[in-house]
Amino acid sequence: MRVLVSGGAGYIGSHTVLALVAAGHDVVVVDDFSNSKPTVVGRLESLSGRHIPVHAFDLTDADKTERLFDHEQIDAVIHFAGFKAVGESVAKPLQYYRNNLDSTFALVDAMNRHGVTKFVFSSSATVYGEKAPVPYQEDYEFLSSSSPYGQTKVMVERVLSDVAHITEGWKVALLRYFNPVGAHASGQIGEDPQGIPNNLMPFLAQVAVGKRDKLVVFGDDYPTVDGTCERDYLHVEDLAAGHVAALDHLDAMTEPVRAFNLGTGTGTSVLQMLHAFERAVGRELPFEVGPRRAGDLAAFWADPTRAQSELGWRATRTIDDMCVDTWRWQSANPQGFPDA
Repeated sequence: MRVLVSGGAGYIGSHTVLALVAAGHDVVVVDDFSNSKPTVVGRLESLSGRHIPVHAFDLTDADKTERLFDHEQIDAVIHFAGFKAVGESVAKPLQYYRNNLDSTFALVDAMNRHGVTKFVFSSSATVYGEKAPVPYQEDYEFLSSSSPYGQTKVMVERVLSDVAHITEGWKVALLRYFNPVGAHASGQIGEDPQGIPNNLMPFLAQVAVGKRDKLVVFGDDYPTVDGTCERDYLHVEDLAAGHVAALDHLDAMTEPVRAFNLGTGTGTSVLQMLHAFERAVGRELPFEVGPRRAGDLAAFWADPTRAQSELGWRATRTIDDMCVDTWRWQSANPQGFPDA
């Protein structure tokens, strides 16, 4: 298929572009580079050995989105593009709702006008909210989120579900996952967050490379294996493979919409991840324990059984793999991707 990857220059999108090409698909990227850099594309072309057409604009522009579908033959869409910082979404809710919803509306409208009916949505496990039983399962009905970012994921899932149920031929896979980490084995692409990282792994990597003084662990008195929060970390290359598996499965789906958890099915604590990263780096890393962070749950992870049985997908890489690959990327690119 010829696949449009929105946000294809971003962290997860770029790894998925490589996985799609490796699987024999053609790729077209649309990205406004608000949270990524154009230099990513050159590395993708070098790694894939293929020219990758890129359209640089904001998908909330419905006219430009329509023109993209006018000029490119597109068979399916994988939708990553969107604002994604939980804290920022609390401070700027209208910006998040407008961007994340309007970009989806523009895509769906253009798809309908051009007869494109295959859609893979990069959702989030945040849609399970704070009351879902652990491990999270896809059939949980009471989806919600405590942040505007998470609410946009819930809303987009609902929009896509409603559209698919009333539009003949539509097939939608909703992919819910937690904490993508790691980097491509080449060390050429990886996570390059703007400003202070919001997540554990890129913060650890920046401590290791000397950009940050120390890691602050938010609380060590949770009811977990070592008192620190446990999360379901997933290697970004396993996650990319999950998106390709979902795309390839769409035609076999017997219903118009299907949700899939992508995860390892186990939790890893903050300290366990810290010590794994120390093994990858070969030295101890400075950290201190601070107070709990408001809103943090003690432990949660996904039940990935459905993805294993229906998509034939499972996570194969370990926590140590995630840390080694992250360190290879960060140590080779201490400032992230170059600006030009």
